[in-house]
Amino acid sequence: MASTQEDYYAVLGVARDATPEEIKKAYRKLARQLHPDVNPGEEERFKEVTKAYEVLSDPKKRELHDLGGDPFSTGGGFGSGFGFSDIMDAFFGAGGGGGRGPRPRQRRGQDALIRVEVDLSEATFGATRDLQVETAVGCPTCHGAGARPGTSPRTCDVCHGRGEVQQITRSFLGQVMTSRPCSACQGFGTVIPDPCHECGGDGRVRTRRTLTVKIPPGVDTGTRIQLTGEGEAGPGGGPAGDLFVEVVERPHPLFRRQGDDLHCSVSVPMTAAALGTTVSIETLDGPKPVELRSGTQSGPTTTLTGLGVAHLRSPGRGDLVVHVEVATPTRLDVEQEELMRKLAAIRGEDGPDVGTVTGQRTSFFGRLRDAFNDGQR
Repeated sequence: MASTQEDYYAVLGVARDATPEEIKKAYRKLARQLHPDVNPGEEERFKEVTKAYEVLSDPKKRELHDLGGDPFSTGGGFGSGFGFSDIMDAFFGAGGGGGRGPRPRQRRGQDALIRVEVDLSEATFGATRDLQVETAVGCPTCHGAGARPGTSPRTCDVCHGRGEVQQITRSFLGQVMTSRPCSACQGFGTVIPDPCHECGGDGRVRTRRTLTVKIPPGVDTGTRIQLTGEGEAGPGGGPAGDLFVEVVERPHPLFRRQGDDLHCSVSVPMTAAALGTTVSIETLDGPKPVELRSGTQSGPTTTLTGLGVAHLRSPGRGDLVVHVEVATPTRLDVEQEELMRKLAAIRGEDGPDVGTVTGQRTSFFGRLRDAFNDGQR
């Protein structure tokens, strides 16, 4: 390094291989000690320390200094581009004093949510509903501008359209300038001297309106249908948010839904189960026959393919699963009891210990619950 070149590392008291953080830390410490507001007689040294920090905090200037060159060869004083904002960055980080500018009056409206109840048939085949919704819409008088027709917003006299005001305070670093949103215009940069009488300057009013919603086949409780642009209108004539219609499916008296499959239970007399029979099952598509073979026991199921709920995102439908329960008579008249005893004698079932121990059976709803839990794993 040339002998006439000042050693800025020595000025800050750091090693030549000091990191940027070490250089910044050293400068902060010296600047607090030497600032003219703290030590009026140290103004020249404060400038020297600040000059050293400017060089060592700039990679290009630092490299030139290390090579023995003059980092200020293209400019005088503190060098080009260095000022109070650079000192503030050293203490508080970049962007501490950056302005935001005025915020727009036009903003997107909020999304809205309503719930609609549907029955199982509507969830299966789809439906069309007319819904009454109450949301904010654009003001019909001022068309969202917020100002009375024939007038317009004007520039704020306090912030002069900037949307923020600056305040200067004194500290040990000298004068510090800060910015905050203008309270006269709430940061918009403009004021509405003559607001619309209908919306009060907001540019929107609340109203009740009717929307036609198409509910697709296959929806279930929790399904949300998005209606773009049908939510709350935005302030100042801004675009509207979206409306979400959340489906709630009402319980059905006969069927229980498991995904896109339906389950129901049919009870048949003991004699019909023993001899076999055909049972008419009421489905969402009308009556359907279900044949039960002779000797049918409680528990078996019969599947009617394609008679369940429609798939929401693919073609086709789920199945209808029929659970058979054999009903044992609880009351017999004399003749019936006599016939049953004769049948038991013929089948050799009239003596003791005719039962067979098997594993525990669960009810239809218990089996349905277990099947549902298995499907969730």
